[in-house]
Amino acid sequence: MSDSPQPYRVLARKYRPRNFRELIGQDAMVQTLGNAIRRGRLAHAFLMTGVRGVGKTSTARLIAKALNCVGPDGQGGPTIDPCGVCEPCTAIAEGRHIDVVEMDAASHTGVDDVREIIEAVRYAAVSARYKIYIIDEVHMLSKNAFNALLKTLEEPPAHVKFLFATTEVNKVPVTVLSRCQRFDLRRIPAELLAAHFAHVVEAESVAAEPDALALIAQAAEGSARDGLSILDQAIAHAEMGEGAPLVTAAQVRDMLGLSDRGSTRRLLALLLEGHTGALLGAVRDQYALGVEPLSLMRGLLELVHAVTLVKAGRDISNPGQSAEEREALAEWASQLGFAPLHRLWQLLLKGHDEVANAVLPIESCEMALLRVMHAATMPDPGEIARLLREGAPGASVPALQASAASGKSVSQLPTSFEDLIELLYTRGRGQLSQHLKDCAGLSQFAPPLLEIRLTHPWHGEGDFFREVARALKDITGVTWQVRQGEGPVAPTLMAQEEQQREDIRAQIMETPVVKAALAAFPDAELSDELEPWSAER
Repeated sequence: MSDSPQPYRVLARKYRPRNFRELIGQDAMVQTLGNAIRRGRLAHAFLMTGVRGVGKTSTARLIAKALNCVGPDGQGGPTIDPCGVCEPCTAIAEGRHIDVVEMDAASHTGVDDVREIIEAVRYAAVSARYKIYIIDEVHMLSKNAFNALLKTLEEPPAHVKFLFATTEVNKVPVTVLSRCQRFDLRRIPAELLAAHFAHVVEAESVAAEPDALALIAQAAEGSARDGLSILDQAIAHAEMGEGAPLVTAAQVRDMLGLSDRGSTRRLLALLLEGHTGALLGAVRDQYALGVEPLSLMRGLLELVHAVTLVKAGRDISNPGQSAEEREALAEWASQLGFAPLHRLWQLLLKGHDEVANAVLPIESCEMALLRVMHAATMPDPGEIARLLREGAPGASVPALQASAASGKSVSQLPTSFEDLIELLYTRGRGQLSQHLKDCAGLSQFAPPLLEIRLTHPWHGEGDFFREVARALKDITGVTWQVRQGEGPVAPTLMAQEEQQREDIRAQIMETPVVKAALAAFPDAELSDELEPWSAER
């Protein structure tokens, strides 16, 4: 009688790491563990934390192997490179070792479950070097269960090791965290995942386009298990040809409901150019192809983020990026300022949240993109308030929109000599501003013409009139004429302020109350400001 065929094992189980060399993306943790084992500085409790599928439970099993491995000859000790052939290694790999106990805290949350562990740790290991307890999703234990475990966790017998794994370390009590050696497993970079998937498809005798593996790696979001599950589905979805199945990028996009990057770039271009009809048509075309509205919004968010990174000078190129995409990102980065990019991001993020919770996703997507189109080109609230306050002479709405799209602030010409001085001060020309206020009498003010006469010479660098003209051009973008006034001039602003103070003082001195006070106290004086009270008075 022939043997029955072996049941199919999904890739996520078939390609679990069997040793630390196969554990991808966690080099820092492996190095720390290796040093601890070689130096005999082993903690009694380890806590592995990280997002789903990065290898927390697999790492716990590898640590159990590393601590209990005896080598092919049965004489070895703890090692960071377990042999995988001795009885402890094979039994742990198959999940049948009597001294390595795995417990799912999600289904064993109570204090009674922990009490069984507390009772069992008193007894020595049956056949292994260490009795090891692997508790997965440890954050699911109840408060009483954690409290019952604390004493044993702090002072366990020498033959016992605890290995905890959790995706939500913030739910683990601090009293437990302080008793464990913690390892934060990182999200696995997409490049490493794609390379890993390439080895997997080769071992499975399957062909796959590099772009397809890159799409799967991006969809996995740093999780090897999620990526292998998607790859398993993609292989099943692939068409059978004369040879091996071929996984293509187009098939992966269809399977995951993803928009291709070229379509996303065209959507962003239509969004920025303000083509309402074309934008709505492109959205509906993507929807008809099976692209989910939420995926569409996410693609636009990723694209705006990429443009912002290029604008900030960061190199985000990768082998899978097309020349067209690099050119488009560079062009947008040169045309858009940080302010409109930030505004685009905020508007798209709000739209993404609305689509995620919407009863009508595609309709919500369309409305969100229309809002982005009409709001992203508007000046920010602070700029609008300033323009309304100043009257915005000569500033048209198209000019404001063009300014907002370029990321440059709208600089209106000052409407008075006082505003000009204030403008210079607020834009970092304090020395010029102060000299104009204290030592310049105004002869004529007709922007961009300024005629003044100095009461005191300028002691700064360069010719004063030329320096003022240069500063005003830098600030307003308009060429100014600043020259010596020939006719009568007004007093300097400082002299005008002093005269105003004298006038106010004279008015106060003429009030009946002050006259009465001076009559009662002939030696009293009217002070411009109050002095601090002194204890010596």
